[in-house]
Amino acid sequence: MDPLTEAQNKLVPEMTDLLKKRYQILQAIQREQPIGRRALSELAGMKERDIRNETDLLRSQQLIKAKTAGMVVTDQGAAVLEALKEFMREVSGLSHMEQQLKSILGIARVHIVPQDSDDMPAVKGDIGKEAARLLESRFAQHKIVAVTGGSTMAAISKELSTDRKDNALQFVAARGGLGEDVLHQANTIASAFAAKTGGSVKTLYLPDHLSAEAFEMMLREPVIKDMMDHYDRTDIVVHGIGNAEEIALQRKSSSEEVEHIRSGGAVSEAFGYYFNAQGEVVYRIRTAGIQLEQVKNAAFILAVAGGIRKHRQFYRIAKLQPKGRCSSLMKGRPGK
Repeated sequence: MDPLTEAQNKLVPEMTDLLKKRYQILQAIQREQPIGRRALSELAGMKERDIRNETDLLRSQQLIKAKTAGMVVTDQGAAVLEALKEFMREVSGLSHMEQQLKSILGIARVHIVPQDSDDMPAVKGDIGKEAARLLESRFAQHKIVAVTGGSTMAAISKELSTDRKDNALQFVAARGGLGEDVLHQANTIASAFAAKTGGSVKTLYLPDHLSAEAFEMMLREPVIKDMMDHYDRTDIVVHGIGNAEEIALQRKSSSEEVEHIRSGGAVSEAFGYYFNAQGEVVYRIRTAGIQLEQVKNAAFILAVAGGIRKHRQFYRIAKLQPKGRCSSLMKGRPGK
């Protein structure tokens, strides 16, 4: 925090609290617009009377306007939110928290998006937007991008810019089908990345969970050999983080496998590896898709997690990242 802001906080601490409150209200309106006062009151956890007073002030400042369907943020309000973004990260302690996590995890970068996507689903769009900007900054240097599935990955695909088309980009589905709905499968999301950026796509239409015999047999197929070659040459891996037991059930794992995962204390999963609370591998299955050794060879790894339930899993998965080379983006409230 700069000296002027720090001095201001000491002299008039209530000013910062008021600024935070109004910023969060304006931000919530932008995320959920159009929204009524009662819904905003429930979302913000404030009395409806207080919401009325604050929104009346925001409207008088022409930062929001009322429509039949509810309140919306004006262009001026959106500009104020953008102008205050970095300052609010500083005064709210997010920047300091990011630096602490970066040091603890030993990775290149951590970015925390405020609010909890478990409580506010629209926050997932903010996560997608931040991840998309970070990813786009790498496209000039890196061209082969492996993408996993999941709702957070889908949020990134929606936020990618269509302004700069680059037909040299190639997006590769990083895993086979995992029992998710089609919109959240890696093939669908890799295709969406390609459509937004003008790149090409390589899909993988195989079940995610394969027996050892099936895995060895599939590796001899020309199509799979071609995919493995792309994984070997992957520059960027973009992946989400899964709850261990949920992923095991999505894979339709056997009851013996699920019990092994439970008894081993697994809390998180990535690329077929199940990790306990200490970040140790307690179980592994053969998966169709990119292998952990190939992930570790990528120049840039972007791990994305949304919601308070995922932050503990994020800590465990971060331990498998090559130190100093991974830029991880996280949403949560660390320390809880």
